[in-house]
Amino acid sequence: MGIVFELKNVYKTYRNDGKEFTALKDVSLKVNEGEIFGIIGMSGAGKSTLVRTLNRLEEVSGGSVSFYGEDLALLKPGELRKVRHSISMIFQGFNLLNQRTVIQNVEQSLRIIGVPRGERRAKAREMLEIVGLSDKESEYPARLSGGQKQRVAIARALATDPKVLLCDEATSALDPKITGEILDLLKKINQERQLTIIIITHEMAVVEKICDRVAIIDDGTLAEEGDVKDVFSNPQSKAAKKLVFPSNPFDPSEPDGELIRIVFDGTQSNVPFIANLVEKTGLKVNILSANTRSVGGIGYGQMILELPGDNKERDTVIRFFRDGGLAVSEVKT
Repeated sequence: MGIVFELKNVYKTYRNDGKEFTALKDVSLKVNEGEIFGIIGMSGAGKSTLVRTLNRLEEVSGGSVSFYGEDLALLKPGELRKVRHSISMIFQGFNLLNQRTVIQNVEQSLRIIGVPRGERRAKAREMLEIVGLSDKESEYPARLSGGQKQRVAIARALATDPKVLLCDEATSALDPKITGEILDLLKKINQERQLTIIIITHEMAVVEKICDRVAIIDDGTLAEEGDVKDVFSNPQSKAAKKLVFPSNPFDPSEPDGELIRIVFDGTQSNVPFIANLVEKTGLKVNILSANTRSVGGIGYGQMILELPGDNKERDTVIRFFRDGGLAVSEVKT
């Protein structure tokens, strides 16, 4: 498996009216060929700046960004244009041309690189079939739903046979059902075409649904990086915990009450841990919140529990869950 992108100690500083703002600070990471890689962070964290360094729409202030081993900063204009043809993007706002039909929009990227008209039309129809919009080729964007517009944008992005697809908040404007459909489509494209996909988002649910690995950006720094299932199960950084932990509307019943978070995956999702705890130890816990979701096609779940008041009993409960293979972490209140 090759390395598509490698960032080494990347800095990006903006200068305006004598003032400086550093948007990226010493970021180093790798994106592997064929994977779906998530870049997540809150608004203003620096993730959009980071993705713009990947096709040199932003020049880095320090460090380097390599594409298949070539330092982008060293490329001549013609070489850079060739690289950019290998990197397609889709956006939150779709960026379709309203005066052109669906098929003309898909053809646009091919027109720019000089593909003959007949070849363009055949390729555009092939791409519309992939995204499930063959029957909409003569429609105009104004007559399409948000999900359909994003499918057209995906078809246009795929038309040039890119090596990488960058998705910048591509589902943020869509409702949850349509978001799920678009993410399923991207996963299908990744698997069938072995296309490397990089998803920039502020929503952990997007990363959990289709990404293989994730980088968490916080205040311009790389707070955490790893397999999605590992970050979800046992987040290490403060930024990761904020994104992963469910909101808990309840406080402990006692001022010195202690809360824990337990995480289980698909291999354990059918085990009645709470019932087994009561049966085997005689101890009870209070379930304050719980949720489940799919991470990479595997059912994951987590619960926030209030432990018994006695320290010895608390230790017994924690040991019981850990012996059962669950990740257990303390929840600050």
